Amino acid sequence: MQEPRLKWDHSQPFTMKFNVMAEHIDFIGHVNNAVYVAWCQQAGWQHSLTLGLGLDEYRSLDAAMVIRRANYDYILSAYTDEECIMGTWLTNNDHKLTMERHFQLLRLSDGKTLLRGHWQLVCIRMSNGKPRRMPAEFDSGYGAAVIPSG
Repeated sequence: MQEPRLKWDHSQPFTMKFNVMAEHIDFIGHVNNAVYVAWCQQAGWQHSLTLGLGLDEYRSLDAAMVIRRANYDYILSAYTDEECIMGTWLTNNDHKLTMERHFQLLRLSDGKTLLRGHWQLVCIRMSNGKPRRMPAEFDSGYGAAVIPSG
């Protein structure tokens, strides 16, 4: 079967595929909402790694981007053996303390959007958890990946 043309909310997403397994299904019979959230976390972290900002860099810089606020719109359900693809984008970076990340989960068989998510992120000092200005490495790595959110 040929995959449908995928209609992303923004251009050039970082993408990660997920296969729905039996353990993702809840008592209602569809993928549990917490699984969608975990997929967002996995895709967001993989995107960060491709930008050269992983745990080693976070530790050496004593800095981390953490979720301050998360919003998810659960649009449609996914079921066992379906293939899904998560797209994620950085859509804002104030080059000081905060940035934003968006998510869109599509079902590959029909291209339908299952979930949209939005995170507000803040930079903290890992050693004490307090907000701090983004290190230059964060500003250049994450800042270069920001796409217009329109």
